[in-house]
Amino acid sequence: MTDVPADADRTIGKDDRLVILASSVGTVIEWYDFYLYGSLATIITAQFFSGVNETTGYIFALMAFAAGFAVRPFGAIVFGRLGDLWGRKNTFLVTMLLMGLSTFVVGLLPNYAAIGIAAPIILVLMRLLQGLALGGEYGGAATYVAEHAPPGKRGLYTSFIQITATAGLMISLVVILGTRYALGEEAFLDWGWRIPFLLSILMLGVSLLIRLKLAESPAFERMKAEGKASITPLKDSFGKWPNLRLVLIALFGLAAGQAVVWYTGQFYALFFLEKTLKVDGPLANLMIAVALLLATPFFVFWGWLSDKVGRKPIILGGCLIAALTYFPLFHALTGAANPQLAAATASSPVAIYADPADCSFQFDPIGKTTFSTSCDVAKSYLAKAGITYDNVAAPAGTVAEVRIGNEVVSSFRGEAMPAAEFGPARTSWEAGLGAALTTAGYPAKADSALVNKPLTIAILFVLVFYVTMVYGPIAAALVEMFPTNIRYTSMSLPYHIGNGWFGGFLPTTAFAIVAATGNIYYGLWYPVVIAVLTAVVGVMLVREGKDVDIHQ
Repeated sequence: MTDVPADADRTIGKDDRLVILASSVGTVIEWYDFYLYGSLATIITAQFFSGVNETTGYIFALMAFAAGFAVRPFGAIVFGRLGDLWGRKNTFLVTMLLMGLSTFVVGLLPNYAAIGIAAPIILVLMRLLQGLALGGEYGGAATYVAEHAPPGKRGLYTSFIQITATAGLMISLVVILGTRYALGEEAFLDWGWRIPFLLSILMLGVSLLIRLKLAESPAFERMKAEGKASITPLKDSFGKWPNLRLVLIALFGLAAGQAVVWYTGQFYALFFLEKTLKVDGPLANLMIAVALLLATPFFVFWGWLSDKVGRKPIILGGCLIAALTYFPLFHALTGAANPQLAAATASSPVAIYADPADCSFQFDPIGKTTFSTSCDVAKSYLAKAGITYDNVAAPAGTVAEVRIGNEVVSSFRGEAMPAAEFGPARTSWEAGLGAALTTAGYPAKADSALVNKPLTIAILFVLVFYVTMVYGPIAAALVEMFPTNIRYTSMSLPYHIGNGWFGGFLPTTAFAIVAATGNIYYGLWYPVVIAVLTAVVGVMLVREGKDVDIHQ
């Protein structure tokens, strides 16, 4: 790559605005489709998985989870290769069609009661197609927009792509809430949940009409005309050390840190509010939505600024600032959103006395693993209740005890119990522990009247502000790292490994750390360590690319 832009005389025109609009709208729809499943997961599980046995349900849940996160890098490989061989425009038309049609099929799919085991099989197949399509969409849209951008505008142009994930989430929530309100809860649970899926076909049609008006990327056309296209983009991307090295640098020096900051600000913050601090779900969603709306313009701001000062200082600075401030911010979030919990933690500390050999690391990405030892039963409940506790080693063979001040609640051994007996025994024991915690001042849920809403939204805004720093310039940064003939393939994989794996596993990894350590904040060590790692690797190895000519 040279440092002299080949299209230095280009100016921004109507065609450029069409490129941004078409790429952004299409990507918004893809994210809308993808988020519908997550937002309606409980209803979908009841409709499609309720009739299968426990083992089969575990397998289906694992496959549905894999489609959401693990499959995305494979979509990046498949469609990245097609994009470098066949063209950017044609490829992301295919990914959008796959996403839209598979979502529409879910809206029409008969449930388990109607067609039996075929229902969850077809559902999982559609989810796999969604995961593959999403893996191919982002790289195509980002590459396409960047290759159309005039000199000094790549960060600004591609920053509009970065808004699409947030916009897709917001639109999906609005459509779901609107449908729920219009139909009523009973009708929505019965059949109305299908409407958001079916509406995707209308958005797909509009997006296709817009995208069909686009021409192929000028960089791709020039590469083809000059005979410089790669005939083996996978081999050239990952089979040759110079480019594989760039892929690894892109992953560990940019994408991994971006991913954990993104997931912490937009998903783990919501998870922490609802699951740990027990804030009422609609209120938690409303506060995070306000924070997202307030922060969203900063995606474009940081993209614009990265054209002036570079991508590296903004992305890596965002990772480092986030890592340094996450712990005080989440402590402040507890005080603002659930002051009763903060007070009880200070006045009535909790401890678990247990044989360390009785305690496992409770990593459960699909929510189907049963933890039944006396230690695991106690830790699992306290972690889910959002209660910080100390771990105290007890002699081997000791049945775990939960101590709340002077109150002692003994756990029980569930590993030898039949499954039919373990569930009721755990429910009964948890009710007793819950009563003891209530007596000690620990609230069963946050009192909505006591939530300091302005302060909570302000803290959430700061967390999303960090997201805009790391995510706004990332598309331009990744595009600039790779040559045109393997760009789609090379930049898509580190992005989707970072976001699909490093980011996607954040909530379950964080919960496992919380359960193991007993501290509700210690799950933050996962994004903190990854963000610091990215800052270090990025400073040492990532080359600033804002001034390079990407048409080589």
